[in-house]
Amino acid sequence: MSNVAQDHRKVALVTGAAIGIGRGIASVLAQKGYRLAISYQTDSEEVEQVVAELAHSYGAAPFVIQSDLTKPNEAERMVRETVEHFDRIDLLVNNAGASTRKPLLDLEEDDINWMMELNYRAPILAAKYAAQAMIEREMPGNIVHITSSRGERAYPDDSIYGGMKAALIRSTGSLALELAPHGIRVNCVAPGATVNRLHKNALTEPLGKKIPLGRMGTPRDIGEAVAWLASDEASYITGINLRVDGGLILPGMPEDVSEEAGYGWGRVYKPE
Repeated sequence: MSNVAQDHRKVALVTGAAIGIGRGIASVLAQKGYRLAISYQTDSEEVEQVVAELAHSYGAAPFVIQSDLTKPNEAERMVRETVEHFDRIDLLVNNAGASTRKPLLDLEEDDINWMMELNYRAPILAAKYAAQAMIEREMPGNIVHITSSRGERAYPDDSIYGGMKAALIRSTGSLALELAPHGIRVNCVAPGATVNRLHKNALTEPLGKKIPLGRMGTPRDIGEAVAWLASDEASYITGINLRVDGGLILPGMPEDVSEEAGYGWGRVYKPE
């Protein structure tokens, strides 16, 4: 048993927390008083910055796990090491994910397998082992999958990543039913277009002009949604996919055919 077991503060495991949305989620949860375990794959310099920031701002460095979640047994190891370190897990945030945006005909089988393993298989397995740990300790907890607006709306060159996010949303409903008797809630948070690098500004990125609320999302927007869903204030909510996208996918097919309107909501913004 870890020597921190006497600390009764809640523990959250956030995957893919070195950059972008994961980093924002970790920061918000630390502010809310969670003890943190964070995973990363290759962004070692970035994760060092996250550790320093959290230690400086909140007085405690997170427990860091390096893991390639596309590999066998890595999801189980990540959860197990978190539980061994803290002797508990109260919140799992499955944030790690990535995509290769290509038409299906241009994708190699390895690309397809990689996206399926990272974006669906890994979060499902992490949820399995986190729920198992919660049940063994008779502790109600929360599992939050970070999905995407692309799990609800089709975009070109997105058949695998978007499809896996849609699958995760669908699986969440079943998991919510299975785990409700144990007091475990399972939900999704679906970001829309969100700035994921420090040099980007949500207020000035050109894509923000195409979003009904007039800006792109920030990692903190997503972090606050995760923290709220896992809080007692949301204790009667399970099995949902909460969109945090500024209204991005509400308009559907744009009816403005003027040249100034451009293609509409389906084109992916690429800096010139």
